[in-house]
Amino acid sequence: MIIRKSPAEIDQMAEAGRVVAEVLALVSEHMQPNATTAELDAMAEEHIRSRGGVPTFKGYRGYPASICVSPNSMVVHGIPGEYELKTGDVVSVDVGVTLGGFVADSAWTFPVGEISAEAEQLLQACRAALEAGIEQARSGNRVGDISAAVQRSAEGAGYAVIRSLVGHGVGRSMHEEPQIPNYGEPGRGPRLESGMTLAIEPMISAGSREIYVHDDQWSISTSDDSLAAHFEHTVAVTDDGPRVLTAPAGVGAGLLR
Repeated sequence: MIIRKSPAEIDQMAEAGRVVAEVLALVSEHMQPNATTAELDAMAEEHIRSRGGVPTFKGYRGYPASICVSPNSMVVHGIPGEYELKTGDVVSVDVGVTLGGFVADSAWTFPVGEISAEAEQLLQACRAALEAGIEQARSGNRVGDISAAVQRSAEGAGYAVIRSLVGHGVGRSMHEEPQIPNYGEPGRGPRLESGMTLAIEPMISAGSREIYVHDDQWSISTSDDSLAAHFEHTVAVTDDGPRVLTAPAGVGAGLLR
């Protein structure tokens, strides 16, 4: 069942989204060589709790950390630990915050120091795919319009869309209906209505679209070890168009505004 939110509930989700954006900004400032992913996780949890929130991911279906940190060919769900960042890495950070009974969810892929031109192009393409998907999050459209826009943008730039991972509804719970694939045909799927809140999250690869799950049963990487990127925003469908609920304020890391 798709759960529509009232304007007041959307505003509450935006408060959670503000904390999510703050965490991504904080992490971006510490995305430096020799920092460990466990250190990023600890500072993220401290900030979330200092703002009165709860890290949504921690304990969710047994997940052991507060954020997901996924370097290079790892697409999503990387468990923070002893891995030390190094110059040239690209690192996806996924953050969920529960505040006032509502969840907001966002992810960004950051460069560590100077990265290759090929890696930078991958990140730009994934950001563009996210923007294309958000633009279609309008009342009267269908989920397939978001999916098709993401696919056209990513594949048009020469990248593979990872098809077995999808976006989702979000709000009272971390995962709500509908699922939002990153590929598909326009005009298909549930109709979008004002009050729907969606986690739109392109996940793309510079190589194969195939993936595998690591032995920890969480971390997911590309099957050919090609670089991956993941960008996500929580977006509300409103009568005035898409409203990005995880939009940052004053973040100098190239995040969407």
